Amino acid sequence: MGFDELRETVRGRVLVAGDADFEDVARPWNVAVTQPVAAVVEAVDVADVVAVVRFASDSGRAVVTQPTGHGASGDVAEAILLRTGLLNEVRVDVAARRAFVGAGAQWGQVQAAAAEHGLAGLSGSNPVVGVTGYTLGGGLGWFGRKYGWASEAVRAFEIVDAEGVEAKVTAESDPELFFALSGGGGDFGVVTGLEFDLFPVPVVYGGRVTWPGERLPEVWELFVELTSHAPDELSVWFERFQFPGAPEMVALDVAYLGDAEPGRELVAGIDRLGGAVSDTRAVLSVAEIGAITAEPTAPSPSISRAELLTEIDDDAVKALLQSPVAPLINIQVRHLGGALARPTAGARGPVTAPYVVYLLGLGLPQLRDAVRDKVDAVVSALGGVIAPAKPFTFLAPGESAAAAFAEPTLDRLREVKRNRDPHRVIRSNFPVSA
Repeated sequence: MGFDELRETVRGRVLVAGDADFEDVARPWNVAVTQPVAAVVEAVDVADVVAVVRFASDSGRAVVTQPTGHGASGDVAEAILLRTGLLNEVRVDVAARRAFVGAGAQWGQVQAAAAEHGLAGLSGSNPVVGVTGYTLGGGLGWFGRKYGWASEAVRAFEIVDAEGVEAKVTAESDPELFFALSGGGGDFGVVTGLEFDLFPVPVVYGGRVTWPGERLPEVWELFVELTSHAPDELSVWFERFQFPGAPEMVALDVAYLGDAEPGRELVAGIDRLGGAVSDTRAVLSVAEIGAITAEPTAPSPSISRAELLTEIDDDAVKALLQSPVAPLINIQVRHLGGALARPTAGARGPVTAPYVVYLLGLGLPQLRDAVRDKVDAVVSALGGVIAPAKPFTFLAPGESAAAAFAEPTLDRLREVKRNRDPHRVIRSNFPVSA
């Protein structure tokens, strides 16, 4: 079945190979990933989403939804790529401490709207990441140790199901589907909107402190010390950086959900250590939370891998600290714990591992083999302390949803998939189906 019929049905653009903008619109956030889709549709409203899903079902194709293209796996051959970035409405109900967002809303929009009222959503560290994909995968960010996974804050999902029918899904209206959507990924329907709780965060004290690479042992010791007694309001991330042609640097990223005085006291060891080449710590509005890590906000090629760590023993320290960062550009260790380890109602489930390590390298053709070899070497060296069920949003191309869930949870998710979408019309970046 061709796409002329779809062009006549939807209001948004329908692009196929050979169209002027097709390659650009089909490209994901990580431009090292290839997306061999059959067509791209830019939906302008929910009616467009309904039309795309029904067309896909009738024509035997799958629908892959990507508002921003973060988290793309490349497993999209001959699918229809549905772009929902134009469905980006954001509404804040101050009295109820709730937000309603469209499928294409980005976290920067939400935090800007919520910050005006001293509130925050449970966002990640980058303001241009889409709310929907992040939340469907659980959602891990600066507020997690205090308030838990972003998926646990959701009160309702608005979806178009695999038959092209609109529905509002709550824990009361459809417990199994709500469970699956709450951290199980995007394999169960096209989400067109979410309603979720906001939390009181009037200000954040945070920023990045950076030292020359030769201070690595001292900074690491400080990271271990700070995370050994951090209250849930404080999150600390450790970073090793080495950009091409530049010397290695080491940093601590901190975010304290509160005023500067108690926050600075909690991380006073940073000031005692001294010798920093830069220190961006300041009182921030929630709308400025992205300034802490200042992550790229434009697409780029990358290769990454994340693993949960049950502990950081001597072998792990050696793997993380005692070889050069290059050819990677970043080795990051995030402190978890707090509310992230507590029981949940959704598919995400608690994570009891105290740390997650994230490895990142440039996905340029001349570097890919070396970057992959380095990633494999670090992961192999960490093998004894790697924990199962890593965060879904940290899955990388070549991995599967099985790496993100305990076996009973994965079985339950697959049962929901079989019952709600037996023909696999909806396809997540990382499908739960075996």
